[in-house]
Amino acid sequence: MLFSQDIGIDLGTANTLVFVKGKGIVTREPSVVAVDVRSNPNRVVAVGIEAKEMIGRTPGSIIAVRPLKDGVIADFDITSDMLKEFIRRATSGSPFNRARVMICIPSGVTEVEKRAVHDAARSAGAKYVSLIDEPMAAAIGAGLPVSEATGSMVVDIGGGTTDIGVLTMNGIAQSASLKVAGAAFDEAIIRHLRRRYGLLIGTTVAEEIKMSIGCVTPRPEALTMTVKGRDLKNGLAREATLASEELMEVLRRPARQIMDKVLDVLESTTPELVADIARNGIVLTGGGSQLFGMDRLLCERTEMTCVVADDADSCAAYGCGKSLSWMNHMQEGTINLARRRLLKE
Repeated sequence: MLFSQDIGIDLGTANTLVFVKGKGIVTREPSVVAVDVRSNPNRVVAVGIEAKEMIGRTPGSIIAVRPLKDGVIADFDITSDMLKEFIRRATSGSPFNRARVMICIPSGVTEVEKRAVHDAARSAGAKYVSLIDEPMAAAIGAGLPVSEATGSMVVDIGGGTTDIGVLTMNGIAQSASLKVAGAAFDEAIIRHLRRRYGLLIGTTVAEEIKMSIGCVTPRPEALTMTVKGRDLKNGLAREATLASEELMEVLRRPARQIMDKVLDVLESTTPELVADIARNGIVLTGGGSQLFGMDRLLCERTEMTCVVADDADSCAAYGCGKSLSWMNHMQEGTINLARRRLLKE
């Protein structure tokens, strides 16, 4: 289409990835916006990486916020401003290049929440907006045979939500969305340090701890990490040394909630599809799936083969990108994937 560009967006609680048709993933930035609250309306100061670096370091007049919570829009105007900036970067800022956009959303969101995502993208300047369920996008991006008459299962552990889907013949047979994901692991670490060490840390430090020494099954070698934070008693800076073994017990609690939800989905799936999944295995996607031992823990609970997809945190974005070729055959708005044959490869 003349003067139009097709864009796939993985609009996540923690990070937003933008896929441009013919270019691949061009933007991979935190879903954070810094705004100046003194101006009316609030002026956007920074978006993405620059805004994330401001969290906890801004004066009172500037706040750094995450406009999405648990996979849905918490602040419509700021989300629209963030999308506008990401779309502008993806289309090189051309005023004549209004994009057609495909956005993936958690499977459990309401129609009102879907409409909010759609309207935010339109408000950001998108010419045409379609929505795709996160499990389907993740499965397509991971290369699962979703168009075949065989069952495939994907567990997408993002920043705000974990989306679980059983897919067959271009549709979702069973799905569930759980508001326990990467952010829940960070919060568990923050609570542990506060309760056991009397030390207060921010979400950025908690995320670093999780990525460096976090685990949900024993590591081959025990790891330790020195953490700096604020002492809750006197307000001064203090250090504490964390071990991977103690973090394993902390992180297994939210991990068990994810495992229990996977088992719930399997229990409501037809025996034929469960047999296919047992043969094909379960695929984990999303940044949270890269937490050490997540695949082993799921394998132990389900007694099925479980693997982490290649480039797991980009699968949903790649799935959006592959689905861009279907946009000419879709109606604008929410896509009922269970009633459409979308994959022709």
